[in-house]
Amino acid sequence: MLRFRPFAPFHAVIAAAGVAVIAAACPQPVAAAERFTTERAQLTVEPVAEGLVHPWGLTFLPDGDMLVTERAGRLRIVSPDGRISEPVAGLPEIWSRGQGGLLDVVLGPDYPETGRIYFSFSEPGDGGASTAVARAVLDRGDLRLSDVEVIFRQQPKSGGGRHFGSRLVFANDGTLFITIGDRGQRTRAQTFTINRGQVIRINPDGTIPEDNPFVGVDGRLPEVWSYGHRNPQGAALHPQTGKLWIHEHAAQGGDEVNVPEAGKNYGWPVIHYGEDYGGGQFGEGTHKEGMEQPIYYWDPSIAPSGMAFYTSDRVPAWQGDLFVGALKYRMLVRLDIEEGEIVHEERMLGDLRQRIRAVDQGPDGNLYLLTDARDGQILKVSPTPLY
Repeated sequence: MLRFRPFAPFHAVIAAAGVAVIAAACPQPVAAAERFTTERAQLTVEPVAEGLVHPWGLTFLPDGDMLVTERAGRLRIVSPDGRISEPVAGLPEIWSRGQGGLLDVVLGPDYPETGRIYFSFSEPGDGGASTAVARAVLDRGDLRLSDVEVIFRQQPKSGGGRHFGSRLVFANDGTLFITIGDRGQRTRAQTFTINRGQVIRINPDGTIPEDNPFVGVDGRLPEVWSYGHRNPQGAALHPQTGKLWIHEHAAQGGDEVNVPEAGKNYGWPVIHYGEDYGGGQFGEGTHKEGMEQPIYYWDPSIAPSGMAFYTSDRVPAWQGDLFVGALKYRMLVRLDIEEGEIVHEERMLGDLRQRIRAVDQGPDGNLYLLTDARDGQILKVSPTPLY
């Protein structure tokens, strides 16, 4: 069910985020623990590490250390007390321009036995660059990757530095979901024979699951799970249903939350709830037969990036809710989910004035955020319930 957030003037959105002047503010790194009161919890926000250059992806290792990507093409190991390793060696060539670079990182389901990790990146090649996904074995002692193997390449490559996606999520059945953007070529998101604006589903070795919706269908790509997306930079599995949830950047207004189902078309750029940059309509409106509706959208755009379901018992009232980072309005958003529907939105941490790139829940039940800056940080958000 769609929950529409009506258009509000820019100053009204700023007020809702709890910030007097976001657009004109010059963000400063969080220097010490700060406290904030929200609807359900008191939050303590403190820096864990700083000095990361545009960190993009974060995942936790079994011992509590973190793997963190920097968009410029570096992979780091960060300890809970903030020690940052030298860059891990062995990465493939990475095209680091615009929004491209080293992007997401996750542990393989067999990581405890094999040490295998998976990461997405912008891969250079004939015609420019495109999103690619590789797997490799992490040697923590030598800070090196070995057995590096590219298991997916978005085709064709193209110029420009926009809309690579890309989040990685392992499903409960062991298959890997990959979100890819339209590379700024919006009309091609409805072209069935190329990779633009899609959710991809592959096996961990790069082969295609036999139950993918377009396997054996003439004129369709077998790796595609769903299509008609714009630039999905958030993805997570629902903790009860095991379904994939994503969000995606719109143009000017109309950022969406979707639960992509096999073989379905989510409409971009034919239907959407935004407008072109600078104003002006394009497409065919907000509805069209054969195209799916989002379950939620933002207008104006918050520029969402990163998302995580809350499963900890630290704040029982948050369990099952979805936390989303925002780049444009520099805040954290909590989406209250009841029976699969988003029934309420809470905006928090706007006073930090930080572009939130990634959101994850740590093994300690706290939330961890990456800030998108040249002096980027890992922030730990420790909640205490109000009731």
